[in-house]
Amino acid sequence: MNIICFSHLRWEFVYQRPQHLLSRAAELFPVFFIEEPMFHDGADWLEIKPGGPGVQVMVPRLSHRQDDSEITEAVTRLLEAWDQTNNDSHIAWFYTPMAVPLLDAFAQPEVIVYDCMDELSAFKNAPVQLVENEKRLLEIADVVFTGGQSLFEAKRNLHNNIHPFPSSIDRHHFGSARTYDGPEPADQLAIPHPRIGFFGVIDERLDIELLRELAEKRPDWHLVLIGPVVKIDEASLPRLANIHYLGGKTYPELPAYLSGWDVAIIPFAINESTRFISPTKTPEYLAGGKPVVSTPIRDVVDPYGEMGLVQIAPDAAGFSVAIEKALNQKNDQAWVSSVNRFLDTISWDKTWSGMLNQINNKLEIKSPKTFKKQQIHV
Repeated sequence: MNIICFSHLRWEFVYQRPQHLLSRAAELFPVFFIEEPMFHDGADWLEIKPGGPGVQVMVPRLSHRQDDSEITEAVTRLLEAWDQTNNDSHIAWFYTPMAVPLLDAFAQPEVIVYDCMDELSAFKNAPVQLVENEKRLLEIADVVFTGGQSLFEAKRNLHNNIHPFPSSIDRHHFGSARTYDGPEPADQLAIPHPRIGFFGVIDERLDIELLRELAEKRPDWHLVLIGPVVKIDEASLPRLANIHYLGGKTYPELPAYLSGWDVAIIPFAINESTRFISPTKTPEYLAGGKPVVSTPIRDVVDPYGEMGLVQIAPDAAGFSVAIEKALNQKNDQAWVSSVNRFLDTISWDKTWSGMLNQINNKLEIKSPKTFKKQQIHV
């Protein structure tokens, strides 16, 4: 049985929830990861390229079109042609409701999964059809997962088989920052300490004014921001001598950068686009042994803030005070022990195992004679 995944994120973009989960899924199922189309001047074709062991990335390459319905029809034709060469049954896995019409290209899935990692309708430039498409997806999905507790609470009454699976951690990968003894990354080497770091996508969720005020308030601190800039004008970003934009880095590179920070921050604005997010970077920073200061994002406040693992501050003045405390926190053995105990309870392996159990439940219910012997175990 294959997993056919429809995603609004590209496989080679920031390594995050879809990559963590589907890389693990690929140990059991061949995974076909369908990205949104890219446009060029030539004929329509379907690019298929490796995304790692067990993962094939599929990119519809289309001639330029303006009409959304024409784009959907063109992608559907390409996928239908591919599916004719592939007779395996499949699980349909959605990250974007906008891909619901593409189900027409395939035979009926054994299970339809909606892994709702974000409230996409609240994001900048969200398609107007997204809300209606999500309503349809919730009607046909067999099981729904959410990327955090607050998102689960917002959608729990919209489906009868919905389960929260908050952001998790590849602890070994980010834990290597605690003992990293390799060379300092060249573009971070000359940045003075204290270094206050952030990695992630730099977009409308970032509180730009908080960063500006913090940098002005504390010119002796150096803010290190790692990640691609998307959906916002780079000219709008604050440009001060103690703010350093290092651009995007690969997933394997992140621990080396993290190891050189003194404090990690989550300076997200409190707005519609951050209302339901569960930042994966929270446990990643902690696994790297770094004290963390965050704005009051609900899924950071609970559990991390309430457990005393992360300091919460609403503005630049609060961040300044919290960072002062955090600069001494890495030597607080009680805090380190609390962090380690919490991290013992989460992992992407556990998240995937829990999801797999829910998928197996639906396979047994739908066709017990066929699938009972095929039930997959981690």
